[in-house]
Amino acid sequence: MSNSTEIQAAQTLWNKIKPRGDQFMWGIIFILSIWGLLAIYSSTGALAYKKNGGMVEIYLIQQAGLLCVGFFIMFFVHSIHYKHFVSLSKLLLYITYPLLIYTLFFGLEINGARRWVNFFGLTFQSSDIAKLALIMFVTRELARKQEEIKDLKKSFLPILTHITLICVLIAPENLSTALVLFSTCMVIMFIGRVSLKHLFGVAGAGILAGLLLFGILFAVPEKALKGTGRLLTWKNRVESFGKKETDPDKTFQNDHAKIAIASGGIMGKFPGNSTERNFLPEAYSDFIYAIIAEEYGMIGAVIMLFLYMFFLYRAMRMVLKSPKAFGALIAVGLSFSLVLQALINMAVAVNIFPVTGLTLPLVSKGGTSILLTSVAFGVIMSVSRYIEQDEPNLEETTKEAIPSTDNTLIENGA
Repeated sequence: MSNSTEIQAAQTLWNKIKPRGDQFMWGIIFILSIWGLLAIYSSTGALAYKKNGGMVEIYLIQQAGLLCVGFFIMFFVHSIHYKHFVSLSKLLLYITYPLLIYTLFFGLEINGARRWVNFFGLTFQSSDIAKLALIMFVTRELARKQEEIKDLKKSFLPILTHITLICVLIAPENLSTALVLFSTCMVIMFIGRVSLKHLFGVAGAGILAGLLLFGILFAVPEKALKGTGRLLTWKNRVESFGKKETDPDKTFQNDHAKIAIASGGIMGKFPGNSTERNFLPEAYSDFIYAIIAEEYGMIGAVIMLFLYMFFLYRAMRMVLKSPKAFGALIAVGLSFSLVLQALINMAVAVNIFPVTGLTLPLVSKGGTSILLTSVAFGVIMSVSRYIEQDEPNLEETTKEAIPSTDNTLIENGA
């Protein structure tokens, strides 16, 4: 009897504290986190030898601690109704502007890029906060302006102005993040039924601007680009990616990533047996996918790709399952941003894209970026939780979150 009572008490306690929402998504988050721990333990050997006398366990414990805090943040955030985050999105966006400007001029410079801010001993990338703020703001504005969503001046241009300004402030020091964020916002606007004519116009203008920028970069000698921030770095990365033969120093990362992937084969060398971790720069962050491919083989690399894509699929199901929930737009937007970042990281490792500096969410070694990523996952799971829990009262919930002018999106579906 006592054992039965203890089991029932344990089940009752678990029912009270267990994470709510899509259990498949929670499972993917957990698997990626554990896999990341194993990969970091394996890939930080060279770093530990240089800085800590070979004590790899320091980085394992550090990453494990960050993930534990991250899971606590996810659990806390997912317990808050997503409507509260939408309500705060505008305030958060206006805080982001001075933060990005401060980072651009006075931020910490690490590895040749000024992307970090240090407040009271806490170092973080302001672009991580900007991603959360802008995606939630765009979602809020799309919901508010559905009655005039096709109007260029009243709806499209005001939203596009904020997207452009935020991305322009991020781009000088972190072009890849700016492009991912801009693409994510375009996808959200497409789902939010913005005129395709307007979206295609922006896409065309963006492509022309990019071609013009890099055309000028390639026309200008390298000596003239010294002291111009990241422009020379952009040029070198595109050149090393586009040419079959170039300076070995410029292709060092790509070459060793290819060696890691090729030596891994189908089955891999098994965890802990990587050799390229001793040669590949940033093997524990930017190029951790190459180490995973080396140790777990093509099978492991494909499985990891599948996990991210399945997470995005589960997020997309929120729209199909509950088309009246404008909160699903937030989940899709944040999920798309995280998965796109993961896909670009993988594409860089297999030499499909030039080197970008984007990490693999939840897998790469990180600091406060893991905590801010955890906030994003928490918001996604909040939407998943309350879509399932409040679906019968969804329309009433949405009216509380945003003004009554938002009803068109709710009534016609996101």
